[in-house]
Amino acid sequence: MALTPMDIHNKEFSRSFRGYKEDEVDLFLDNIVDDFEKLYKENIELKDRINSLADQINQFRTMEKTLKETLVTAQKTADEVTAVAQKKSELIIREAEERARKIREDADKDVIEANREQFEIRRQIKILKSKIRSLLESQIEQIEQISEDAAATQDQPIQENLE
Repeated sequence: MALTPMDIHNKEFSRSFRGYKEDEVDLFLDNIVDDFEKLYKENIELKDRINSLADQINQFRTMEKTLKETLVTAQKTADEVTAVAQKKSELIIREAEERARKIREDADKDVIEANREQFEIRRQIKILKSKIRSLLESQIEQIEQISEDAAATQDQPIQENLE
């Protein structure tokens, strides 16, 4: 049981024949009561302060726990965002490489087609040259034939006149 200032103040001592002087004891007890009351109030204030500080510590611990959880969540989110960004970048690179491969294939096909067309054009030019040469040779032969026929007909009248 805790002793209170009132307990000290209300304490009655039994009297004896050769006891202490009552006024001195009462004055001393009054001084003790005053000092004890101050200490008692200070003790209560300190207990209140301890409780208040304990509450603050609990609040800080809760805040610390919340902050740690928030940091862990933020780190996980950052890791997830980084992983998603990495996957997206890999996908973009793969798509770009696939498009580049397709463009190269199309360009190769275009080059092959252009070469084929060029070869075909050259072949047709050779054929056309050959036909033109053949036609020109035929025309030259016809002209020569016509010239020979004309020369032969011109020679005929001269021979007829001679007869």
